[in-house]
Amino acid sequence: MRRIILGMTVVLALGVVASLGAAADKAPQHRIAIQVDQNDPQVMELALNNAQNVIEYYHGKGEDVQVEVVAYGPGLNMLRADTSPVKDRIRRMKEFSVPSNLTFSACNNTKTAMEKREGYAITIIPEASLVPSGVVRLMQLEEEGWSYVRP
Repeated sequence: MRRIILGMTVVLALGVVASLGAAADKAPQHRIAIQVDQNDPQVMELALNNAQNVIEYYHGKGEDVQVEVVAYGPGLNMLRADTSPVKDRIRRMKEFSVPSNLTFSACNNTKTAMEKREGYAITIIPEASLVPSGVVRLMQLEEEGWSYVRP
């Protein structure tokens, strides 16, 4: 009888530990994709304000958050080394954020089209990464459950 009670206690304890682990795995994941598709410094600043406000809000709550700014079309100028009116702010934001919680994605389709039209290679700022397609990247993020904002 004692073995049965001891065995049941162990099984019960393991169940509690497993449920606590499952609860920890279900902690809210805060992830937001911010689209920039306009060559407008005000829109770019608004996108960066949105990103900074979201990061600061969740940081203040002690919670993790991921922010990805996706630029394509005329908005790619935000991430071009030669045309970005906000590249210094992006550099500062990246310096002061956890590396994985703020990402900038530049559309390679747009970059290729701009290079063809302008006749020279375009350099993307070092804080950004090229993705094959900005629109497809936004779709992927939404399919993974990310929230979406277009300033």
